[in-house]
Amino acid sequence: MMIKNHIDAPLHRHLMLELLREYKRPNDKISELLKRGDLISVRRGLYVLGPKIDLPLPEPFLIANHLRGPSYVSLESALSYWGFIPERTFEVSSVTVKSPKKYKTQVGRFNYQQLLTPYYSFGVRSVQLTPKQTILIASPEKAICDKIVLTSKINLRSIKQTREFLLEDLRMDDDMLKTLDLDIIDSWLDNAPKKNSLKMLINTLQEL
Repeated sequence: MMIKNHIDAPLHRHLMLELLREYKRPNDKISELLKRGDLISVRRGLYVLGPKIDLPLPEPFLIANHLRGPSYVSLESALSYWGFIPERTFEVSSVTVKSPKKYKTQVGRFNYQQLLTPYYSFGVRSVQLTPKQTILIASPEKAICDKIVLTSKINLRSIKQTREFLLEDLRMDDDMLKTLDLDIIDSWLDNAPKKNSLKMLINTLQEL
């Protein structure tokens, strides 16, 4: 099956129809593959290979990028990836310009929160996870800023409160925090939500 040559990314419906173009009714063939478990529907029009095929799935972060776009991985998922928090996360947290949404699928849980441009587009990195899988993910600086911006009821007003939020609530690594580029965070402030909280973040990180 030609589909096996496309295992490094989720399969969009238009690609499936192209791969199955020799069938008289390719849509019926897709339904058959879903029924047999050879394909799993992640959302309407987006699929991954099922466990029966016995081939590796695309990386969850790449699935997240495709599931709701434009988007990038951020928040706890990015902080865990960069080694800033000790926990591994059980769902992939992303940021999108679209409305917030949650997906509970056979291949994992995916949560999307909304941020608007131009702030949305700051600090997004392209990272190659495997030779054929490249993802969009927040830089450590952006992931922390996103966490502050998107955590309701968090307004950072003192260095003590900010330290507690970073080191106790989020259990961030003290030494890792010292590696952050404060100038880049400062460059985002004019277009950032919760500007005062992010200024307090900079002040706190300068004191570490």
